[in-house]
Amino acid sequence: MDTVILILVDGMRPDGLQQATTPVLDRLIAEGSWTLQAKTVFPSISLPCIASLILGTPPTVHGITTNTWTYASPTPGIMDVVKANGLRAASFFNWEPLRDLSRPGALHISLFLDNDEVPKGRGDTELVELTAELLRREPVDFAFIYLGHTDAAGHTHGWMSEPYLRAIENADACIGTILQALEDREVGVIVTADHGGHDTHHGSDSPEDMTIPIVLYHPNLTTHGEMQGPVSILDIAPTVIQWMGLTTPEEWQGRALGQS
Repeated sequence: MDTVILILVDGMRPDGLQQATTPVLDRLIAEGSWTLQAKTVFPSISLPCIASLILGTPPTVHGITTNTWTYASPTPGIMDVVKANGLRAASFFNWEPLRDLSRPGALHISLFLDNDEVPKGRGDTELVELTAELLRREPVDFAFIYLGHTDAAGHTHGWMSEPYLRAIENADACIGTILQALEDREVGVIVTADHGGHDTHHGSDSPEDMTIPIVLYHPNLTTHGEMQGPVSILDIAPTVIQWMGLTTPEEWQGRALGQS
């Protein structure tokens, strides 16, 4: 396995994914394993959810309960585990609070652009074009890529509105750009969201806010199609580490999805 890519589309509801035109994600779903019924953590807001995604533990453990980073997690995150094993990790994002997801010295590449609210997803597109170029020049073993415009569109226009669905379609095109940049490598891909949303908000324990999609693609997956049983955002970090052939920290609370 050359590279594992974890792509987070902020605020992407499963039914939004179904209604939008998403040929890249449709292909990954057809060839991989997926669920439209995964659950995020509560509170269903970005930083607590993304911290749980990366750190493999819920907010009651890592301590992040708002969109302000206020606590140094006692558990290592994905990037920390990758670095500890002598491998290269990278993070590409356009929402500044995500800068603290890994410990100092864990990243080989870090790229932040303050452009998640640029209209029509052009900020996500700019971020991904730079990301693709960097990944071509500087191969890494793990990359976290965050696309923020879908959430911005939801807050501005409403979840399931036409601009929100167009933002999902733009994110799909961005994912295609990343995959094209890595087409000469064996790549494992996970696409998910941190939370959903309703009206112009999220953060509640309603199904609209708490339900997220998870799409897995790996050349050596032994299970395909729709995942059965409960699936959590906490399962993603162990899945990444299993795909990379590393040891999962015992503090993490999820389980690896599928087999590779």
